[in-house]
Amino acid sequence: MTPEAWPDVLLVEDEDAYVEALSVGLAHEKFRVRVARTGAEALAMFDESQPDLVLLDIMLPDMSGIDVCRALRRRSDVPIIVVSAKNSEVDTVVGLEMGADDYVAKPFRLRELVARMRAALRRAPKVGNGGLPAQLISHDLTLDRERREVTFRGRGLRLPLKEFELLELLMANAGRVVARRTIIDRVWGTGYVGDTKTLDVHVKRLRSRLEDDPASPTRIVTIRGVGYRLDAEPVH
Repeated sequence: MTPEAWPDVLLVEDEDAYVEALSVGLAHEKFRVRVARTGAEALAMFDESQPDLVLLDIMLPDMSGIDVCRALRRRSDVPIIVVSAKNSEVDTVVGLEMGADDYVAKPFRLRELVARMRAALRRAPKVGNGGLPAQLISHDLTLDRERREVTFRGRGLRLPLKEFELLELLMANAGRVVARRTIIDRVWGTGYVGDTKTLDVHVKRLRSRLEDDPASPTRIVTIRGVGYRLDAEPVH
């Protein structure tokens, strides 16, 4: 693979030691690295370069990395891995709720970080022309975005709009946890102020259509305290 084909990584980090070590280490692992040292610089560089993955520190000099994560998620479904010295369970959940795909605590081993980066890139939807593919396929489930059609085990499903949009979001992120707040923002809009239990009702309806046993779901899985994950290969 030539350097031009290496994945582009935006490293958002203000500590010189980590910037230097990661720039060298990731280049050795065949990643192209661009560095932003502030949140504002990160957003500007993201808009300019559209990287394949973002490594994001929470502690930045001008703004919270959580706010940067939220802003990035409004722009794109790019994989985001939070890398921070703050490693409490609360910090982890907050990062995931804001749309991060993974969380790695400092100090970390480069091998572990690279493995998580490659896993996140594998899970990311393969896109073209700046968007998701026309069809999303997960095992025996197919969603056609252009025709707004869903096929399950060879039979068409007629879904209400919000159920379709919810399923589309989960399928686009198959294998990844999608936080409740992210789902609500994407499906109902950032200005939604209604009862968040609406989401649970829609998930329940989808499960009634897609699960062999909706009471014990294996396809749309609840990640307690965080959100939902669609498993590409449901367990039977």
